[in-house]
Amino acid sequence: MAALVLPATLLVLGLLVAPMAILFRISLDRYSPTELVQEALTGENYLRAIADPYYREVLGTTLGIALLCTLLALLIAFPAAWWLARLEGRRRSLAVILTLFPLLVGNVVRAAGWMALLGRDGAINAALRGLGLIREPLGLLYTPGAVVAGIVAVVAPYMILTLATVIEAIPRNLEEAAANLGASPAAAFRRVVLPMALPGIAAGCVLVFILCMNAYATPVLLGGPQFKMMAPAVFDQFVRGTNWPFGAALAFILLLVTLALTLAGSAALSRRTAPR
Repeated sequence: MAALVLPATLLVLGLLVAPMAILFRISLDRYSPTELVQEALTGENYLRAIADPYYREVLGTTLGIALLCTLLALLIAFPAAWWLARLEGRRRSLAVILTLFPLLVGNVVRAAGWMALLGRDGAINAALRGLGLIREPLGLLYTPGAVVAGIVAVVAPYMILTLATVIEAIPRNLEEAAANLGASPAAAFRRVVLPMALPGIAAGCVLVFILCMNAYATPVLLGGPQFKMMAPAVFDQFVRGTNWPFGAALAFILLLVTLALTLAGSAALSRRTAPR
């Protein structure tokens, strides 16, 4: 058994743990304009990131966008997942393929599509002007709303597929039994389907929240240069500012905040779904 686990363990250590350890070590160094990185053991990069109001605001924006996108993805995905789980045969296979299809397209390409829709000369403004509803184009692009729409479109398939797997395992006869006992469709959903779907909701929300917290291409392309989230801020420090120690500290702050909120949310939902 150990021989079977060893290759996977070594792969994880080599591809995940080792780079993260190196990145953490760099975050404890100092930045030098001439040497770029000066070896040290200091936490000043973390203190600077926590004390700077700009990066606190960036982190707050990232958290707000991630939570909002997770909630919207859940509200959008649940009806679609319920419908997908109740399909049978070829129709279900076709629906799964259509749900997976957006995942075959890169985030940059999808963001470019949203730019074509939301731009001042984009399809939405052109349609509204053609209908005579507006005279001047609306500023839909480079707004928080554009970022939220783009991120939700990216993460929705993950939420749909995760929820559909759980809902499919819920026996239909339970809903029929609730209806026979006089429960309305809303009551059957609230008392039967929703409690049994909570594990899938927890798994989907955790996955989507992590993806939203680490979104890069969509905020950059749809939010514009004035809209900042943590992943683009980390990129700016590494590539544009060449301040590797500070960029590494920002990356670990993003990682720790994401991990802490994910564990807290998972624990809360686990207590709610625990058998009584």
